[in-house]
Amino acid sequence: MKQNLNKKNLLIAVVLSLLLSFTLLYFSYNIGKENLFLLLNTDAGNAADIFFAAFTYAGDGIMWVPVLLIIIFLLKRKDALVLLISSFIFSTIFTQGVKNFIFPDLPRPIKAIKATDLIHTVKGVDVHTIGSFPSGHSATAFTIYLLFCLLLPKRWWIIIGFFYASLVGYSRVYLAQHFPLDVAGGIIAAILSAWFSMLLQQYWWKKKRV
Repeated sequence: MKQNLNKKNLLIAVVLSLLLSFTLLYFSYNIGKENLFLLLNTDAGNAADIFFAAFTYAGDGIMWVPVLLIIIFLLKRKDALVLLISSFIFSTIFTQGVKNFIFPDLPRPIKAIKATDLIHTVKGVDVHTIGSFPSGHSATAFTIYLLFCLLLPKRWWIIIGFFYASLVGYSRVYLAQHFPLDVAGGIIAAILSAWFSMLLQQYWWKKKRV
């Protein structure tokens, strides 16, 4: 049983994630969350429409199933199941708790922006109108990113995983589902989820050794 976590990789990944989150928060505050959304929600063509409509599912809740299989069968880290399960639970609590109890019915871009003709939408994608902050897909993607930073010994995942999670976050803006501010909130939720899960996993190992 391994019972070890790569805290150095997590720290680097958290710094990168915070930089992205704070950048989105900064520009959302300085130029306005709607203006930043319209700046990033650009029509990049049919290929981009197809790509982001498909890739956004990489941040869907169903992603926790392959993550579970990878951790158990490929990485052979059954010892880290507490980390995995708590990451999923914390991520869900933080995103759904804030979305449904702190900022209930917060309008998404298609409802908040009156000039809807300025918004780029993708054909076949059902654009939601409420439940804007934070972005659940972004939270899921960044939580998975940080989770694997803890479990993978090599540093290549820090960049590849960050690229994956960031693309998921951007897909939510591209598909007109969220403001960049919502993505920033999802990233912060992911950082908190990964950090608390790491502490819980360490406590579990310590308790079992006693």
